[in-house]
Amino acid sequence: MEMQQFYYDNKIVKKFLYATIVFGVVGMLVGLILAIMFLFPNITDGISWLSFGRLRPLHTNAVIFAFVGNAMFAGVYYSLQRLLKARMFSDFLSNLNFWGWQLIIVAAAVSLPLGYSTSKEYAELEWPIDIAIALIWVAFGINMIGTILKRRERHLYVAIWFYIATFVTVAVLHIFNSLELPVSTLKSYSVYAGVQDALVQWWYGHNAVAFFLTTPFLGLMYYFIPKAANRPVYSYRLSIVHFWSLIFIYIWAGPHHLLYSALPTWAQNLGVVFSIMLIAPSWGGMINGLLTLRGAWDKVREEPILKFFVVAITGYGMATLEGPMLSLKKFNAIAHYTDWIIAHVHVGALAWNGFMAFGMIYWLIPRMTKGKLYSIKLANFHFWIGTLGIIIYTLPMYVAGFTQASMWKQFNPDGTLTYGNFLETVTQIMPMYWMRAVGGTMYLIGMLVLVYNIIQTVRANANVEDELAEAPALIKISAGRIKGEKYHSWLERRPIQLTLFAVIAILIGGIIQIVPTIMIKSNIPTIASVKPYTPLELEGRDLYIREGCVGCHSQSVRPFRSEVERYGPQSKAGEFVYDHPFLWGSKRTGPDLLRVGAKYNDSWHFNHFWDPQSISAGSIMPGYKWLFDNKAMDISLLEKKMKAMRTLGVPYSDAEIANGTNDLRKQALKIEENLKADPDFVKSYENSKKKAEAKGEQFVPMNEREIVAMIAYIQRLGTDIKVKNNPKN
Repeated sequence: MEMQQFYYDNKIVKKFLYATIVFGVVGMLVGLILAIMFLFPNITDGISWLSFGRLRPLHTNAVIFAFVGNAMFAGVYYSLQRLLKARMFSDFLSNLNFWGWQLIIVAAAVSLPLGYSTSKEYAELEWPIDIAIALIWVAFGINMIGTILKRRERHLYVAIWFYIATFVTVAVLHIFNSLELPVSTLKSYSVYAGVQDALVQWWYGHNAVAFFLTTPFLGLMYYFIPKAANRPVYSYRLSIVHFWSLIFIYIWAGPHHLLYSALPTWAQNLGVVFSIMLIAPSWGGMINGLLTLRGAWDKVREEPILKFFVVAITGYGMATLEGPMLSLKKFNAIAHYTDWIIAHVHVGALAWNGFMAFGMIYWLIPRMTKGKLYSIKLANFHFWIGTLGIIIYTLPMYVAGFTQASMWKQFNPDGTLTYGNFLETVTQIMPMYWMRAVGGTMYLIGMLVLVYNIIQTVRANANVEDELAEAPALIKISAGRIKGEKYHSWLERRPIQLTLFAVIAILIGGIIQIVPTIMIKSNIPTIASVKPYTPLELEGRDLYIREGCVGCHSQSVRPFRSEVERYGPQSKAGEFVYDHPFLWGSKRTGPDLLRVGAKYNDSWHFNHFWDPQSISAGSIMPGYKWLFDNKAMDISLLEKKMKAMRTLGVPYSDAEIANGTNDLRKQALKIEENLKADPDFVKSYENSKKKAEAKGEQFVPMNEREIVAMIAYIQRLGTDIKVKNNPKN
């Protein structure tokens, strides 16, 4: 049989690996800065682009899409070529994938700190960047499919099944969740509202974890662990069951993020059922990975690469058991909105994704540079300090979560809340926040050790060059099943059919859950007293989104005695029909704000945004002094915003849109008059006016500043629903 010679493209793998390392350091450093901000909330006082609310989505995007994303591409490009015995379909598409992805990351790194955000978790980037993501993702998919079609290996190995499922599912998730109506170059509104937006977002959010952070890394597990251990995969049959059951079941589980919310109960229950079912395929994959190492445990004790892989698979097993457990309503009632969720997420991110990436980097770089790793001792040090960092990070967060949940729910014998002030919980868990920062520092130190070790390895060894290989051309055989051939073996050599079946598997759950919620209006009953936001409140809501307030505050009251007593009546689906996007949140670092409107006067909010600690001693909320700056709020897009909202179904009349600016000014002047009832405000206001005049600056009246719009929005929250005995926090 004639052998064909060709070159594997190692240079594209090198580029993605180096990007993985660089953005790993950046993402983890930003995470550590955020952990420190819990301890010193005003450490970046007055610097808007370094505020917690703006940096938090930068951290999540940097870790998920920059660090893990680049690691995924590196592993896929390396393994795919060798599994298919073919160079990538197109060098141009490979480089377009790399440089396009890095430009997207840079765009995120610039736009998020500047406040350009949709607020939708893991999907905060604005619409032009969303389009770029879709285009680059399609380029990656074309490159992968083209390589599969020109392969020299007949059967598609299990890792490739996971790569295919990743490509098609992420494309579907990203496109449908990112449907938004642009208002300007960097401003848009989600086409979905309230409950519908929440369901679509967490259909995306849960499955972004599933199909961006899990399925591609399972593919990498099936390739790199057998290679590193020099052992075959434990069970081919188990890998088939693992793959098909996982991709079919995972897509249904998103609603478990919305238990006890205003989402219809049938959708919540579907999410619970399929979440519990997920334990079987997830643990099947974990068992398949760990048992691949059978007979190689002596090697595991000696080689740090295998140690990283073992802890990674163990972290995957822990996270995929804990996730279904958290979907049970009894557990969810305790864990949701607490730091338990932070611990859960970081077990997956730090152990599963992080350690898989580290093991892969330590395995790939020496082979691609045709030498040895600079220091096994340093790699072992990285493993142990990273492992300890994970433990010291996550255990305190579990304790913090349990503490929060128990304190929020405790009652006195007379029926009043034992801890009526939310801040009592915050001060109680501060030691856990200190420990989290220590654990994060240790994990980052391990990452820096990797950087040094890899730099020294690259310096000592040869340059990364394309690798010569040879394999026989693929001989075409009958498209039908060969006598004695099992069905799945036939499917493994029919990539188009395999891809179609994967698409069908992932679409069924999404269609059954989402279509009824969006298409059947009776699922979301309206409430006559709920009205659209005024122009000033709409501007204030956009500022709330810009500042990332949803990262610390929820706007969803669950039907628990403790929450109803603390916040007021539980949330109703009809309250959110004009909310584009929804802002229910997923973490309570501060109290829920759904019914905060009219609980405090305007001066209270004014002073609270300027210096939270002066109003609430012990608060870890930072000040928002830039909202008070001597400059007018930008309302140039107000008319376009109101027209966009009307297009999306918000009943603004022509007259309301035409008079939007005037109505905004009237409401703003009223708030300024309310503020002037405070003598301290008047004195400060007059002093600032004199200072501006002394400097020759044009003085901007308070009613034109951003803080007034923010107050207007906060004061509106929950006031459409009549609330009795709404206690202060």
